Amino acid sequence: MPDVSRRSFAGLLGASIAASQLPLVISGCSSASTATAPDPAQGWYIDGLSFLPADLSDIRASKIDAFICDISAIEQIEQADGTVNYRRTYRACMESIRAARARVAAHPDLLRLALTGADARLAKKDAQTALFFQIQGADCVEESLSQVDEFYLEGLRVLQLTHHYGNVYAGGALDSDDRGGVNLPLSAKGYELIEKLNQRGILIDLSHASARSAQDAIAASSQPVVLSHGAARAIVHHARCSPDNVIRAIADGGGVFGVFMMSFWLTTDPEPQTRHYVEQLRHVANVGGIDAVAIANDYPLRGQENLLRLGNDNTRGIQEYLPWWQSLSERNVLGFDRQPTHVVIPELNNLDRMARIHDAILDAGFSASEADKVMGGNWLRVLEQVV
Repeated sequence: MPDVSRRSFAGLLGASIAASQLPLVISGCSSASTATAPDPAQGWYIDGLSFLPADLSDIRASKIDAFICDISAIEQIEQADGTVNYRRTYRACMESIRAARARVAAHPDLLRLALTGADARLAKKDAQTALFFQIQGADCVEESLSQVDEFYLEGLRVLQLTHHYGNVYAGGALDSDDRGGVNLPLSAKGYELIEKLNQRGILIDLSHASARSAQDAIAASSQPVVLSHGAARAIVHHARCSPDNVIRAIADGGGVFGVFMMSFWLTTDPEPQTRHYVEQLRHVANVGGIDAVAIANDYPLRGQENLLRLGNDNTRGIQEYLPWWQSLSERNVLGFDRQPTHVVIPELNNLDRMARIHDAILDAGFSASEADKVMGGNWLRVLEQVV
């Protein structure tokens, strides 16, 4: 499509759908009038990454309409250098996804397993929350790409290429050498995986991937890709944060960048505040456009639970992260030379997080229509296009 980027095309496509098809999905009736149809992005709260809570009452309390639900299960793997990684193996993840699917099926009054993007609208209409199952790391595809089909049949709809460290498919954000940061590319197997995920309609997630692998995946994918949960390296110079060229490439491909809740990757200020989160959203919007900005978590819906038990006392809460942080500092991974002092933004480590963010971005000068895109409309667009 000459002279039109995928980002521009995604906007045009969304406008076209809003003018015609979407009211039919909302109403379930072919005679619905488009003149009275609501803005398809209005009033949605969609989270880019969280988990099935132990207490399902958290679902309603969070006001979430849909979320990408990490159902990964891990096995502890010791790295060659003595550090520990937690790989999402085929066996562990297959057991986990089946258990999660059974739990969702047992609560049809509350939950809907989303197998297509359209299921988000059906869930909202039926006062359910839609869950898009995700695994954090393609390590779960251990033997052949036919295992992608197996996971798809169990409900997998989002797959992250790596988790922290690289695998046979892609480089990880925290891979390093004595120069403090290898930028490993997508492998030949990685290109085959991208093609398979496109064919299956599984959304590709670049969270935790190296910047080089992320760029390779964006270029290789025939569909928009996302970084479900991350932050901007221009604000916090850290390997786990994304450089602007990755944010821009995701946006130009029609994808979405979700800003998460881990405060040590949101700001280097000693006291993290809601304004720091808004600054991250603003930066992504400035780099990639408002259609690329989204909300993520990476904690349970109610928040980081150890910090909640500590009354959101970051001074005590950070202690659990320091041994891991020090191990990566010793490997010269970018950004780990600066010891963090906090874990959460106290005001946002809360079940009412989405509503608080919504209020904060409106107060910061985002228009109502921009806020609707950030709070869920952008996620909705990409999920409907790809899944």
